[in-house]
Amino acid sequence: MSFGLLGQTLSHSFSPLIHAELGSYEYKLYEKSPEELEGFLLNGDFEGLNVTIPYKKAVIPYCKSLSETALAVGSVNTLTRLPCGSLRGDNTDSYGFEYLLRKSSLYPREGKTLVLGSWGSSLAVQYVLDAMGAGEVVVVSRQGKVNYGNIEEHNDAVLIVNTTPVGMYPNNGSSPIPSLDPFPKCRGVIDLVYNPARTLLLLMARERGIPAIGGLAMLTAQAKRASELFTKNTIPDETIDKVTEKIAALNCNIVLIGMPGSGKTSVGRALAERMGRKFADSDAALAETSGRAIPDIISRDGEEAFRLLETEALKALCRERGLVIATGGGAVTRPCNRPILRQNGLVVFLDRDLSALPLWGRPLSQARGIAELAGERLPLYNEWSDITVKVKEDERGIEEGIEETAGQAYEKCRPELGRIY
Repeated sequence: MSFGLLGQTLSHSFSPLIHAELGSYEYKLYEKSPEELEGFLLNGDFEGLNVTIPYKKAVIPYCKSLSETALAVGSVNTLTRLPCGSLRGDNTDSYGFEYLLRKSSLYPREGKTLVLGSWGSSLAVQYVLDAMGAGEVVVVSRQGKVNYGNIEEHNDAVLIVNTTPVGMYPNNGSSPIPSLDPFPKCRGVIDLVYNPARTLLLLMARERGIPAIGGLAMLTAQAKRASELFTKNTIPDETIDKVTEKIAALNCNIVLIGMPGSGKTSVGRALAERMGRKFADSDAALAETSGRAIPDIISRDGEEAFRLLETEALKALCRERGLVIATGGGAVTRPCNRPILRQNGLVVFLDRDLSALPLWGRPLSQARGIAELAGERLPLYNEWSDITVKVKEDERGIEEGIEETAGQAYEKCRPELGRIY
């Protein structure tokens, strides 16, 4: 049996990973242009499909029948073959969103919900909110009566649900709304984007202490329901959380921060090898991209020019997944880097005794001194990190403690990786 995902741009998709956990069947990605859609639906060699942007409504005319849910929602994200060879359309997004709502306990029976976006998954979200007895639901779209120009008129919203792809990989770091400040009554944010794990919208909510959840659990739940339709096999509901946590752990970066000379590169390499992951170093990536050594950039162009280049290097690395990333010691000095590190990452502070930090080859440490740098940066390392690992060393130096430090980091990170979503 052959199944897969139909869409226009699918490089960001976790669906093959999820379906590999749900069943022993082939699952492919079918990237099709609008011009290719009809021919593929009429002649494609598949038994069933998930459907994503921008085809959730476009596939409806090719369905011989629709499920009651698909008819009610007005959108199809799952196709299966009928015995006659024709297609049946269903909507498992509704199942996925209902699961996400119940998991998050964020659905309001009173108050106003703002749904950002009006197509695709938005239709399933609206259907579920109505079916679960939510209070007033207001749909925000670019051209609608309620749009992003007058959205602040609805500053009494208690729940905000983003159904748009804004902020989705590879366009990380953007948000459908610039701030949550205009919504003082908001007590919950849901973003259906699952890659990155923490979109800018989610990070803004969590910075304000607002409960917020991303879309990975919804993706897994709808995939579970689709898999049942594909194979006619029942999958236990508890599978959803197990698969979600496994996929989250596989894709979560481990981002190392700490003082210059704290061992981020050495420990990072050892940790990556221990975990079977790729290792990346933001300083090395910056030097390779610019074609210049970092001391040369700082001495010729100044620290501020170097910091701007560093942020760009971090953006490129941290939008990727499943890496161990060593950052420069001063990455925490630019506030804009914090959401960059946290979007897909578990942030680990490597805490090495200040008296053991080397100065050689570190122009800022030499120019300003360890004590001054530490006074500026230690509070930031503690504030930005999810986990702190004390660097192990003996009288012979840090090299003797690399494996022990990497092992400690591994043991502390392992139970947290699957919780990032």
